[in-house]
Amino acid sequence: MLHRPTSHSAAIGPGPVPSLANPGPALEQQPRHAPQAPSCGSEAFCVDPQALSSSHPRQHTQYPYVTGTSVLGITFKDGVLLACDTLGAYGSTKRYKSFDRLRKVNDVCMVGASGELSDFQYIMRLLEELSDDDFCMDDGHHLKPAEVHSYLTRVLYNRRNKMDPLWNSLVVGGFHSGKPFLGTVGMIGTSYTDAHLATGFGNHLARPLMREKHHPDMSEEEAVALMHECLKVCYYRDKNSINKFQLAKVTKDGVSISEPFALETNWGFKLFQNPAANAVGTW
Repeated sequence: MLHRPTSHSAAIGPGPVPSLANPGPALEQQPRHAPQAPSCGSEAFCVDPQALSSSHPRQHTQYPYVTGTSVLGITFKDGVLLACDTLGAYGSTKRYKSFDRLRKVNDVCMVGASGELSDFQYIMRLLEELSDDDFCMDDGHHLKPAEVHSYLTRVLYNRRNKMDPLWNSLVVGGFHSGKPFLGTVGMIGTSYTDAHLATGFGNHLARPLMREKHHPDMSEEEAVALMHECLKVCYYRDKNSINKFQLAKVTKDGVSISEPFALETNWGFKLFQNPAANAVGTW
């Protein structure tokens, strides 16, 4: 049993004090795993070294916790538009309502992500390192949209092969050499390019509208109107969405990301009054 020293400190008061408040020799001799352990003698908040040396694989990254829903992308005559909401959902809880899921890579490229947001932050650190290298070289060259798309495909496929995937679906938009670029990368490295794209529920809710109304030579105003319509439908039907969106645009003039905005909605539709009327077996 450790000796409990007495103290006459005005802060602690007279009499016996907790052992960790005034550590004795026995506590100081205890091994500490952290280089900067608390002076009170308690163990620092750190990863157990035995856990690091374990032969078992990491499992805390195998399931998404804080996630974002659909990202939409369409091309138009002079560039590319990406759009999504700003929600980071903790399960079904609308926890973080101002998370930017559209990010600028450089002056000709931007990325949007759905899925686990911490994995997206890691991916953006990788891209920022590449952008920093381009800046330091100062030779006028920078990553092109197709190169970013190819790089992200390799990164996600590499992590999939390690059985530790980055739980994201990414959309890459850019404008280079007078042509728009729009591509997507899945969490296991699947990738393709198209004139319009969506991730998550947007594949089921927004893509039909895009197939019906999109055409290659559409103006920016037409593209924005189509994007607003798709966002509205996703908001109506996806419970992990909120009415707070961002719209990103890349043209020959560079990348711009709008401030968050809300869309005007109408909940007076007849089928919204009793959505389970024709659903057998529901409450």
